[in-house]
Amino acid sequence: MAKIYVFLADGCEEIEALTPVDLLRRAGNEVCTVSVMGRQTVCGSHGIAIGADAILEEASLADGDLFVLPGGMPGTKHLLENQTLAALLKQKYGEGKRLAAICAAPWVLGNLGMLQGRRAVCYPGMEEHLTGAAALSVPVVTDGPVTTARGVGAAIDFALELIRLLNGEEKAVAVKEEVVYPYGC
Repeated sequence: MAKIYVFLADGCEEIEALTPVDLLRRAGNEVCTVSVMGRQTVCGSHGIAIGADAILEEASLADGDLFVLPGGMPGTKHLLENQTLAALLKQKYGEGKRLAAICAAPWVLGNLGMLQGRRAVCYPGMEEHLTGAAALSVPVVTDGPVTTARGVGAAIDFALELIRLLNGEEKAVAVKEEVVYPYGC
């Protein structure tokens, strides 16, 4: 199975951070949450404390297959400001590794030039930060090694797309059925 790193910052959107963690783990992947705040615990945008598995500056992330950025404010700004994270993302993008961002966090990828010539989505009204991308208004889109999603309402679709990419369609359908998504449809 795949190795995934999800980066957490104070002010991250909790649903966007933890839904992918939960569903990717249900699919059998190894998921490690990584604080970019220099401490183990971050506080989400709705006051929920989240204990990270690792701290960015202390972690070895060489074995990652996928690197995930949740949105939220000011969480996205903390991700944008972290030079260690920027260097890691540039390196992994150069190696052809998968990157994923949801809500405001595609801004980070746009800022680093990783959306140039790609289709991408983000939180409505933040399209100007998708530097060089063709902005769409669908819940989630994958273009090459980059997956982006619109926001909280797309968190399950985002996670299922990542499972599909890493583990195949059959596994994505199995997880979708396990969590009874979409309910009532």
